[in-house]
Amino acid sequence: MAEPLLALDAVTAGYGATRVLEDLSLSLDDRESVAVIGRNGVGKTTLLATVMGHTTLHGGGIRFDGRDISRLPIHRRAAAGIGYVPQEREIFPSLTVRENLEIGARPKGGRGTGRDSDDGAEDWTEERIFQLFPNLADRLNNDGNQLSGGEQQMLAIARALMANPRILLMDEPTEGLAPVIVEDLVRILAALRDEAGVATVLVEQNSAIALNFAERTVVLDRGRVVYDGPSKALQDDPEKLESLVAVSG
Repeated sequence: MAEPLLALDAVTAGYGATRVLEDLSLSLDDRESVAVIGRNGVGKTTLLATVMGHTTLHGGGIRFDGRDISRLPIHRRAAAGIGYVPQEREIFPSLTVRENLEIGARPKGGRGTGRDSDDGAEDWTEERIFQLFPNLADRLNNDGNQLSGGEQQMLAIARALMANPRILLMDEPTEGLAPVIVEDLVRILAALRDEAGVATVLVEQNSAIALNFAERTVVLDRGRVVYDGPSKALQDDPEKLESLVAVSG
């Protein structure tokens, strides 16, 4: 059996002495997509931050692409092929769209795993980015702070893709966006899932979007996995979904 692309084994992590994730185990195969849902404050953002190296790891281990990355610094995790789109987007507001993309660019051969990183997928170039995000092509010379909220979110995702990641971690990408912009972004996320060959972990507060995005959904509560299974099972049983999401209530 092939080793998972990403595996968290009994991970306990948080911020300083505060523990948010408790004995959490989760794995993701190459090119697989998974949605992560749950109430506010249950550890969804902390899960992504822990994979990326932004938290304090108190126990357990993290493996990526066959390598223990538990103690790797953030920049080496990024170089290894982990793309991260934080909730705050964190684009560079005083740089143009093109400059933001250029800063994020990294060839696949530059990954630091020590393994063959050529997975046969096409490199992410500006041309390919603009096929996925035509709005950005029209705003190429605009500064980040001149973009709408939806365009900033698209730029944050595009910049992460320019690093040619094996896995993309996205934290609440639709938050705060107008419904029509959310519809556009959902179509883009579906294209990424179906065509890009990138494994994806989508943290999303909107359960309907999350369940439609991925065949597999993970529900968190109090820093633990309380459900890991087919999204359809939750779509077909709203009462079960409600009970899981409100399990602490």
